[in-house]
Order: sequence, then structure tokens, then C-alpha cells
Amino acid sequence: MALLSPIKTYQFLPCKYGPELLLDIGRIETLKHYVLDSTLHRLSFYEIVFIEEGSGTLALDESKMQIGPQTIIFTSPGQVRRWNIDAELKGYTLFFEKDFLHLFFSDELFLYRFQYFHQYSHPAGMQTDETSFGKCTDLLREIEQEFKEIQNDSNHLIRSLLYQLLIVLNRYYAAVYHVQRDTYIQADFYRFRSMLEKRFLHDQTVEAYTRRLNVSPGFLNKICKQFSGLSAQQMIHHKLISEIKRQLHQNKSAKEICYEFGFSDPSNFNRFFKKFTRMTPHQYRKNI
Repeated sequence: MALLSPIKTYQFLPCKYGPELLLDIGRIETLKHYVLDSTLHRLSFYEIVFIEEGSGTLALDESKMQIGPQTIIFTSPGQVRRWNIDAELKGYTLFFEKDFLHLFFSDELFLYRFQYFHQYSHPAGMQTDETSFGKCTDLLREIEQEFKEIQNDSNHLIRSLLYQLLIVLNRYYAAVYHVQRDTYIQADFYRFRSMLEKRFLHDQTVEAYTRRLNVSPGFLNKICKQFSGLSAQQMIHHKLISEIKRQLHQNKSAKEICYEFGFSDPSNFNRFFKKFTRMTPHQYRKNI
């Protein structure tokens, strides 16, 4: 089997506007090499893309989505993606480091409160109506204008505009996919999401997380169902499958991935993967 090319990673440039402004905005048309890369790549930061014109597809981890006018796409750090553009895209891209918000809100769970980031059971994009998309672009233009005339307090104003935009987007996303829109339902759910992102290689049972959270399995399942529509174990499995697929895009054998993810042997690994994808890891990689 031929080796896959290494996946390039785009890093955030932190000193463009100063150390406190870990956010940037730009027009898609002027950032083609970064935004519309047709090779496999990933980002080390969060990004939201707002499509005003154009068409094509975006492969993001294991899913492929159609893109067109009024499409909004969310990318979380580490996700593997590839653009395939049919008609030239125009619109905005907004990208930022988590510390841009964490330093301000003093809430390490802040970005886990939104349904569209670190999402592996629902799509990472959505189609909006003209009015909703217009409300987003109005906020984007305000952010863009502030960048044109940076002042000492610009970081505070931009944070407040970004916060408003993130909340509005969460409401739209929740309405499109019929999921919970409240960003403050249960802190234990956000802690679980955060732990799952960081500990999925080590903790793969509900009991492991309930011990760390000091809650009962029944309670964790209840709040997971309420916010995500999935049980806690289903969320763990979705995360594992998503990460395994991400690893299969890279130069690792199925055997390497099997033991890295804590499976006892390759046959158990193959059965687990096939149960959720209806294909073996080898078949999945051939289709990449």
C-alpha cells in the first residue's frame, strides 16, 4: 500500500495584531491558498467560514458536505479537511485561538458549550436562510471594520461581537439539527465533552468518566441525551470512530492504531470499526 502524504497543519499567526488579539477575519477570495486548499490539511485553531457565493464540497474528517450560498462551516482544531470547489467561493472566514475567549471569560469550558465545535455526531456545517445569514454578516462586517482601525480597546469590542455571533450561531445550529440550544444547561455535560476530547485514548467507558465527574451513570446519560441526543457511551463511540478515521488518513497502519487506541487485538479493532462504518479499516483507507 502506498504511503499517504503527510498532512500539513496551518498555524495561527499570533503577532499580526499583538499578543492579545488571537483572532483574525478575512475574505475567502484573498485567502485561497489557506482556506481553499484542495490537499488534505488541518488547522491548529478554530475557524468559521461563511459562504456568500460559489459551490463545491468540503470533506471534513469522515463526512462530506455540499457547500453553496448561505452555508456556514465550523472547523475545530485538528480536524482533517479537503476542499473541492466547482464555482469560485466568496465570503468571510473568521478564525481564532481558544485563548482569545478563555482569557476573557475565565471559562475553560466556554467553547464546549456550543453544539457546532468538537462535533462528531452531527454535521459541522449548516445551511441558513437569507435573514439569518444576513444577521451573521452584519456582525462580521462590524468585526472587520474594527480590524481596519485597531485601538487599545479593540480586543474587548471584538470579543463582545464574537461572543454575540457564537451565541446566534448556536441558536441557528440547534434549530437546524433539533438539538439543545441552551449553552448553560449542565456544567457536568461540558466537563464530560472536554474530558472526552482529552482522554478518549485512556478512558473509553462511561464508568471512567462518571468517577472523574463524581456523578452517577444514570445522571450522565440523562444530560448527554438532553443536550446531544446520544447516550454517554454513544458519544464515546462516536468520538473513537471519528478519531480512528482521522488516524487512517495518516501514515499509520491499522495495527498501530489498534494498539494506540487500547484494543486487545486487530480482530477486535476491525469488528468495532466495521460495526459503526460497515467497512474494515483497510477498506475505509482505500476509499480515502
